[in-house]
This record gives sequence, C-alpha cells and structure tokens, in this order.
Amino acid sequence: MILRYKGALDFAMRRIGIAICLLALGCLLAAAQSEEDKAVSVKFAEAFTRLTELHSGIKDLHPLLEGLYPVAVVEGEVFYVFDVLENDRLYELVKTARPPMIVPEGVRAAFPLDFYDNTMACVVTGEVFDDLSGYATIFHEFIHCAQMATCELELKARLSVAQEAEAADNYMWELSHPFPYADETFEEVYALFLERAAEGDKAAVSRCRAFLREVLNAQDYEYMVWQEWKEGFARHIENKVRAKLELELRVSQAVPPFDRVTFYEGGARYISLLIAEDPELEKDIKALFQRMAGGQ
Repeated sequence: MILRYKGALDFAMRRIGIAICLLALGCLLAAAQSEEDKAVSVKFAEAFTRLTELHSGIKDLHPLLEGLYPVAVVEGEVFYVFDVLENDRLYELVKTARPPMIVPEGVRAAFPLDFYDNTMACVVTGEVFDDLSGYATIFHEFIHCAQMATCELELKARLSVAQEAEAADNYMWELSHPFPYADETFEEVYALFLERAAEGDKAAVSRCRAFLREVLNAQDYEYMVWQEWKEGFARHIENKVRAKLELELRVSQAVPPFDRVTFYEGGARYISLLIAEDPELEKDIKALFQRMAGGQ
C-alpha cells in the first residue's frame, strides 16, 4: 500500500515538474516575443511618425484619404500589425501573427487580415519606408481600405464574374481571372482608348468603350471595368498625393503587351476624363463605377 502510494506520489510530482518546466518555457518564450515586439516597435517608430505627419498634409485631397488604416509590416513569416488607437493618431504594434501564407519581398497590397478580426489593412515589407515614394504607395493602399469600407462589397455583389468565382471558392479572382490581354482586337482598341483618353477626346473614348463592350464577353468586360475602377481610382488619388509631395507621377506603359496593371493606367485616364466633365464623380465613387460600367 505504501509502495503504491509512493509510486502515485512520484508520478504526480513528475507531472508537476513537467508542468513547471512548460510554464517556465512559456514565460521565456513570451519574454523573448515581448522583447522582439519591442525591437520591432522601436525599429518602425520613426517611420510611422512620418506616415502620420505626411497624412496630415494630404488627407484633405479626398474624403477617402481622411482615415488612417492598419499597416501590417511583414518580416520573414511574421506579420507585425500596427494600428491607431481610437481618437488617436499614434500607431502602435497591436498584433503579431504567423499566418500560413507566403508574402513576397516588396509586397504592396491591401486585404482583410483574418487574424485581426478580418480588418482591412495595408500589407507591406519594411523597405517601403525607405523613401517618400513608398509612403505614397501606402496611401494608394489606404484608398483600397476606404473602398472596402464604403461600397466595394455592394458593387462586387453585382458582378457575375465575382459571384461565379467566389461560388467556386476562388477568392483570388481579382488577380487570376484569365483575361484575354493578348487578343489582337483588344490590344488595338485598348491602345487607342488609352491614347484618346490621354488626349481628352471624350467622343473617341466613348466609341472605344462601346466597341470593347461588343468584343469582350460579359465577364471579361466586368473584370476590366472592375480593375479600372478599383485600381484606376487608387492610382488617380495616389497621383494627387504624389503631386502634393512633389514626386514623379505613377504612369504605366500604354502600348502592348498588356496585363492587369494596364487597367490601373486605363482606369486612371478614364476617371480623369469623366471627372473633368462631372467633378462630383470624384467624391461619389459608386456613381463613378456606374458611369464607367455604362461606358459613357
């Protein structure tokens, strides 16, 4: 009986010992993580101070620039999420995560972070803060955050290209849609559209848009307009920021071969043309999308 009791006691003591070791290890890891987080906070403190200072100077350029949004800085496999506290303009490190995704060096994107309550965030790697141009790019991504916060989901729900892709669990369709960029007719007409839009020839632009609607299938046309609206508008506002900061404007090539980035340029040129005719469209981005989709 005594031996049985002693054996049980030894077993219990071993379990307690293991638990204490695990607790100690957890404390050490937490302390190491805390020190790492502090180091990252210090590393980017000046960059985020500059971001808020620059934001104060450009936020009046457009209502969608008024807000500050979370910024996830990716280093290796780690997302360091910086956000501003309510009624505050100071960025703080609020979340660290290692999501199961590969993020390439030089990433510049905006998407919801599932580990941060699906909050839209600007996602970048640290070298974005190396020069003033990088900050302008962050403001481009902030426009995408603002689009999502206003009318993006409502507009996207109307698109058959989005509905079919997401029904098939293809949530990357905005990047992977098989658009016929190399089609000779598309290349010819879109190149002419880019040229005429730059010249401000509204009548010629309207003819090009009508022809594009005829030669593209419904989903390809939707996709083109969606990218022109979403990325083209972000570029339009980014270039206003760049002008304010006395930076070179962001311009893409206007001749084939074309790719998805071509729609950034096409959208920006088309939007500038439409806004010149109706300035209210610059603030009413839902009406702007409807005008672009109509091809007017």
